[in-house]
Amino acid sequence: MAVDALDTRILRLLIEQPRTSVREYARILGVARGTLQARMDRLERAGVITGTGPALSPAALGHPVLAFVHLEVTQGHLDEVGDALAAVPEIIEAFSTTGGGDLLTRVVARDNGHLEDLIQRLIQLPGVVRTRTEVALRERVAHRVLPLVEAVGRATGPG
Repeated sequence: MAVDALDTRILRLLIEQPRTSVREYARILGVARGTLQARMDRLERAGVITGTGPALSPAALGHPVLAFVHLEVTQGHLDEVGDALAAVPEIIEAFSTTGGGDLLTRVVARDNGHLEDLIQRLIQLPGVVRTRTEVALRERVAHRVLPLVEAVGRATGPG
């Protein structure tokens, strides 16, 4: 989907001021409320806007340790292992990947001992051959999409 300059401005506002009303967004952007709502609906239908909920901090929820656990899976068991991972609340993301493993998980834990317990739980899942864990020390670039939105908006030109 092509994202034009107005879409880019809308997305920037949604990211920077997520609790603002549609009416206020329209006022800030200088467009009719109906125009803004139609644009937002189109961005949602196209899958550009995927959620509107708050961003939550696992650390503030008592899980300050962040680790990336790579899992090597027995051939043919990727779906079953993926389903089993979904049952572990401390796994906040999981992706099938190419390269040195079959699955990459983002795991949060209360402390290093809790992380070790989680890793032991993962290695015992049927179909998991081995794990490799990397503990995050400090976030250097927070999850972000705005620079991408702006780059895409510049590439497509005015709208």
